[in-house]
Amino acid sequence: MAAVLFDLDDTLHDDTATYRRAAERVAVEIGAERGLSAERLLAAYIEHVEAFWKNLVAEDLAKSLVGVRAAMWRAALEEAGDSPDGDLATRAADTYNRYRKEHLRLWPGALELLSYLREHGIRLGLLTNGFAETHREKIVLLQLEDAFDEVFIADEMGMLKPDPRLFRAACERLGAPPFAAAMVGDRYNRDVRGAHDIGMFTVWLNVRRESVPEGQPPPDAIVHTLAEVRGALAPALKR
Repeated sequence: MAAVLFDLDDTLHDDTATYRRAAERVAVEIGAERGLSAERLLAAYIEHVEAFWKNLVAEDLAKSLVGVRAAMWRAALEEAGDSPDGDLATRAADTYNRYRKEHLRLWPGALELLSYLREHGIRLGLLTNGFAETHREKIVLLQLEDAFDEVFIADEMGMLKPDPRLFRAACERLGAPPFAAAMVGDRYNRDVRGAHDIGMFTVWLNVRRESVPEGQPPPDAIVHTLAEVRGALAPALKR
């Protein structure tokens, strides 16, 4: 093993809880201001967020994520019974972005795990389907800017996971052939499948307790917490 790639959101930190807490605060504030159901507004926003990331395609990489969030808040407000103008949707998105930053926290032990791998001579890469517009700042806020040898962000690379070309390019930048590299991530279809296709060692951080999709190859290791990743990688480190 010469290199390990990590996903960011819901792998090194609890992104789902972070964005939902921020969205809930916005929904409560805007709901009170506009006489709307905060629960209905929050549910509508979450639905749009989940759909956007689930259906993300390469063409979306040219969009502004800040603009996308404003559009999602506008749609959510309309579904909650409001007729928002552009200023309200933009304000909701700006407030959400501010609150989101306040809730960012690494999973316990994340930095220690990365340090442990580096002590074993492993080169580290961060591979995310996020947008540099927001993720560069997130990486700094999470104090990860010095934790990786290389950072690969989808829009900067012009490719999305699970495109095998993206995993191959990351391995090349890290100076490791795929058979001597591992991928750790929380999404089977995004993180495991593409890495498996080029022969990488795969660790599925299955925080949602999902099943391996029918007919798909199993990961080399399945764990449910970040604390278990060290043990999952240990056999590969000894090869």
